[in-house]
This record gives sequence, C-alpha cells and structure tokens, in this order.
Amino acid sequence: MDNVRIGIIGIGNMGSGHARYLANGEVPGATLTAVCDNNPARLDWARTNLPSSVQLFESADALFASQQVDGVIVAVPHYLHPPMVIKAFDHGLHVMSEKPAGVYTKQVREMNERAARSDRVFGIMFNQRTSPLYQKLRDLIQSGELGEIKRTNWIITNWYRSQSYYDSGGWRATWAGEGGGVLLNQDPHQLDLWQWTVGMMPKRVRAFCAFGKYHNIEVEDDVTAYVEYDNGATGLFVTTTGEAPGTNRFEISGNNGKVVVEDGRLTFWRLRVSERDFNRDYRGGFGQPESWKCEVPVHGVETAHKGVTINWVSAILHGTPLLAPGEEGIKGLTLSNAMHLSTWTDAWVDLPIDEDLYYELLQERIRTSTFKKGGSDQTLDVTGTH
Repeated sequence: MDNVRIGIIGIGNMGSGHARYLANGEVPGATLTAVCDNNPARLDWARTNLPSSVQLFESADALFASQQVDGVIVAVPHYLHPPMVIKAFDHGLHVMSEKPAGVYTKQVREMNERAARSDRVFGIMFNQRTSPLYQKLRDLIQSGELGEIKRTNWIITNWYRSQSYYDSGGWRATWAGEGGGVLLNQDPHQLDLWQWTVGMMPKRVRAFCAFGKYHNIEVEDDVTAYVEYDNGATGLFVTTTGEAPGTNRFEISGNNGKVVVEDGRLTFWRLRVSERDFNRDYRGGFGQPESWKCEVPVHGVETAHKGVTINWVSAILHGTPLLAPGEEGIKGLTLSNAMHLSTWTDAWVDLPIDEDLYYELLQERIRTSTFKKGGSDQTLDVTGTH
C-alpha cells in the first residue's frame, strides 16, 4: 500500500476539521474518500465543501459496506467511540478515534482487547502530544533531569462555559448524552498529558466533584482531586467551567527542582544539589539548596490534529511508532472515572478502579435522571461536536 484511503464517521465540528485538511491534501500518503453522518445538514455541508470525489453516506454501515476506505477517523459522541471502533476493526480497517476513548473504562477495555486481536493500526486523537512544550516537559522528566517526582499539581480552570453553551444541545452535560462534564468534555487532553509527561499513574484517588455548581446541568462543572503515587509522591488536579478568568498552570516538583508550564513557557528551577542530598548533608540549620531559574528553550511547532493524523498514516504505511496509541486512551479515562467514583462513594478509590461498580453507578444516574433544561436542540446526533 502506498496510499491510505480514509473515511470519516461523523462530520460535526471535529470531523469536518479533519475532512478539510485531508481534502486539501495536507497528509502525505492519504486521500479522503468517504464521509458519513446521519444528519442531512452535515451531508449538505459535505456536498458544498468537499471534493465531488468524496463519497457521502448516511450511516457507518453503508460506509463500511462500500469498501472505499482503508482506515476511518471516528468523530462521533463519546458513548459511540468504542462500539464504532470495534465495528471498524471487524471490517479490517485501521482506526483513529477522537478523544475521549469512551465514557467508562469497562467499555474502553473491550475496545482495547479487540484492537489487540487486530493487525490494524489504532490511534487516538491526543493532539496536544504534538506540542513541543509538553514533549520537552516529558523529556525533562523521563531523562531524570528533574529527579524523582515528589508532587504534581495542575490547575486548569480556563474552560469557562456559559449556560447558553450547555443549552445548545440536549445531550450536552447529561449522564445519558455525554457521561460527564468538564472531565469528559474539556479535560481529556490534560488528564492524558498529566500521566504521559510524568510517566506514571496514581495508585489511588480522592476527589470532590460538584455537579451543576455553576450551571443548570446534572454533571460535574467543578472538580478538586488529590492523588497518591507508588513512590510516595502526591498530586492535585483542579478544574472547572465556572471561573473567569481561568488559570492553566502545571507544576511538577522533584528532587532536583521544580518545573512549571504556564503561559506557553517552560521554566525549570534547577537545584545545584539534589534536595535529598542537601537535606542529608547540610549542617547550617536554616538554609536551602541553591536554585537556578532556567527558561528552557522549546523548539518546533505544534502540529495538532493534522500532526496526529500524519503520524497515524505514516504508522500504517511505514511502521512509524505512534505518538498516541489508541490503547493509551484508557489511562486518562481511568483518572476521570476514578474522580467520579470517589465522589459518588465519598471514599478513596484504588487504581485500577472497580469497573463494574462504576458502570452500575453511572447507569443508575442515567436511569433515575429527571433533569430537564432549555435549549433549541434536544436531540442526540452523531456529528461529534465538542
């Protein structure tokens, strides 16, 4: 194979964005050959904005049956990601899934098991892994420059959303429609980057989610979570859609200093002597290790969604290692599921979580929901808007 024929399932905000750069020929070795959506308005958009050579289908089944694609980008609502990915594997196709991997890990684990039985290439659209800033951060940590990690803190509160945003779709911010709020819709990238950059998952989580604290919604719009790692390190994750102006500050403390990512900069307060060594050897009472403030140079350009797709296509054609393997989508989802479960049970949650209990409690919330909200669109479609 020297060219990958790509189809897109769901051409809402995310899917149409993928369609544009593919149709423009911006991904070497790839051709957009088909799109599908069950919303006639989105198919009208495709007729107007995509080349006439791109075939249009009203369902994923029709697209699969056409045999006009070698791989698909799945850009439908959250609950539909795993079943659509599994169906694509069943048709022998390579798959790129939009984030999040799904809503609950029990479902995503089944997807990953199906992927493991396939010889197809499975990626997930963690586009922020293409950021030179976070790649450099990961390099600093994984190379040992920071030393053993002591603490990780991420305050990500610049997700402000008005009530009108939530009212724009009846499926938004409901347990049945999205399966969560800020953790499932806005934060999948940060939850992924949190574990990807530090290179480890927590061993347990204690979280406090507030549901509908700032908006007329039934899911979480304010979260504070505390985590503990196997090596004794601790962490904090704070997020909300109800604060303005917001903050985006990721701070990691280690034996050799502290790294802060904020305002597009990577700053390393580097200790001349390891804190543990200084603590052991210093005899002067008050005092602390000498610290140098280093602005770490970051080179390159974030290639975002297109970059992840280019990498995926290169993996299909040339065996290039994936920047964002699809199987890794379960990691960030595990964190958000653990935060929900900790709040629902008012207790610590050990990782891996009790997937059956999480599923049971989620289904209970869907089944007993009496939540109603205003809005012009009370339907759930498969256009993959976020």
